[in-house]
Amino acid sequence: MSIAALVVDDEPLARRAIVRLLRNDADIALAGECGDGASAVTAIRERKPDLVFLDIQMPAMTGLDVVAAIGAADMPPTVFVTAYEQYAVRAFDANALDYLVKPFGRERFAETLRRAKTRLAAADAQTQASAQIAKMLDALRRRDEHLERLRVRIGEHVALIDVDDVVWIRANGNTVQIHLADRVHELRETMATLAERLDPRRFVRVHRSAIVNVRRVKTIHPWFNGYHVVTMDNGQQLRMSRYQHEAFLRLATMRGDA
Repeated sequence: MSIAALVVDDEPLARRAIVRLLRNDADIALAGECGDGASAVTAIRERKPDLVFLDIQMPAMTGLDVVAAIGAADMPPTVFVTAYEQYAVRAFDANALDYLVKPFGRERFAETLRRAKTRLAAADAQTQASAQIAKMLDALRRRDEHLERLRVRIGEHVALIDVDDVVWIRANGNTVQIHLADRVHELRETMATLAERLDPRRFVRVHRSAIVNVRRVKTIHPWFNGYHVVTMDNGQQLRMSRYQHEAFLRLATMRGDA
């Protein structure tokens, strides 16, 4: 099986890393490399690669702009590359061929390539890829609909709170407590429902009963038995469940502590 792969990334080092790893695989024939979105659109249309490694964050024309220009129905099976794991990871997990988070190692890349080969071997690979990309774009559009303000009742009045002012959120049965720097409000909504409406790039669930605003995290320290303690900028300390290790990694990455 020979797979023609196109690599698109505006960062030369990242692009060369992918090209080098692809050249180590006898099943891959390099269809070219592009350093910007405009040239990627031209290359995809003219060379019709079997597989595309596409960077999401590119200036002028992003990876998503490339997909929009080509059209989901005509876009080849695609592995999305991103420097930010929190960038629509749910959409990638559910709908993309795969995704890579920079910096990635040989093992992660090899796993991605194995998945790509398996899916490309399917008789309806292009049809599946088109449907997956269309769903991903729809999920990304919905991402932009995340809450920017919360409505809380104070006596007979309703107040609007900017989500950036929220330090953390605590589950309390069928309600949640919205903790600000100097006060607490109660909202009649379940934790699960509210979590779906908050931007996952800004809010992370560190425990089944606690969501934190990533921008308000001050420190993250190991505790014992695999647990961690998250200290917020208002001094509040929260225990992070050992089952939320991925959340810890995302927090560390977003804070620059990884």
